[in-house]
Amino acid sequence: MYIDKLITILGPTASGKTSLAAALAYRIGAEIISGDSRQVYECMDLGTGKDLEDYEINGHHIPYHLINIRKPGYKYNLFEYQEDFRKAYSQLQERKVNTILCGGTGLYIESVLKGYKLLPVPENRELRERLEGKSLEELTDILSSYKSLHNTTDVDTAKRAIRAIEIEEYYRDNNITERYMPETDSVIFGVDIDRDLRRNKITARLKDRFDRGMVKEVEDIINSGVAPEDLIYYGLEYKYITQYILGEYTFDQMFKALETAIHQFAKRQMTWFRGMERRGFHINWIDYDQPMDDKVDIIINNIES
Repeated sequence: MYIDKLITILGPTASGKTSLAAALAYRIGAEIISGDSRQVYECMDLGTGKDLEDYEINGHHIPYHLINIRKPGYKYNLFEYQEDFRKAYSQLQERKVNTILCGGTGLYIESVLKGYKLLPVPENRELRERLEGKSLEELTDILSSYKSLHNTTDVDTAKRAIRAIEIEEYYRDNNITERYMPETDSVIFGVDIDRDLRRNKITARLKDRFDRGMVKEVEDIINSGVAPEDLIYYGLEYKYITQYILGEYTFDQMFKALETAIHQFAKRQMTWFRGMERRGFHINWIDYDQPMDDKVDIIINNIES
């Protein structure tokens, strides 16, 4: 069956949203567009949790889009994501292919569903110099003072916070309000996972990724010529592991700090999704604990009705 609207599956990290999207895609013959701000980068696999094995079901490869489309060290942004999403989705619509948007970056997902049209923003060196030296907490407070749409889910380093403030300042100084692309008609499903279970899964998943060579992944990227500060920019795994490689943490210190940061990140993701509901999005929440086939049936029955 061809579904003439986008299906969106969202959820916090370690909620199993990718495996759910792939299982659904297998059942309805769909392709998946990623809604993740860091999975766009090549070679950054374990650190971004790409879980590419989830796209292989019963010997069938589920096609995916907007993964591995930029080199490490590149500063991908929301404006580029909107353009890349629009291109990918339009091509799938032309081919009449069922499409699933799946990810955990709330700002990216909301920007294409709601149709926010943003402008490319140039660097403001004077502003950057003025903000240099401020803590992440201070920068986050500044960012929260703006009334327009801004990213709070992925701002986990000072550099990213400064860039977000730079964007807000540009919009304010140039008297620009949000411009809109056409909204994307979508039925939205969210994976509802118990907080304690989510925390346990995050810790277990983190240990597994270290066992599979996540430190080596970061070392290889640095050895390929990407500057450590450019990796730190990406936050979370790449920030803390790079600092460990530079000798700023012991392994145990790094693991604990990273584990805490990911827990906080997952909490911010859920805060964003609840905010989307307040802003008028209807999210059909599906219990994580249900068997995969039952979750897929729930989605299909909802769409058919």
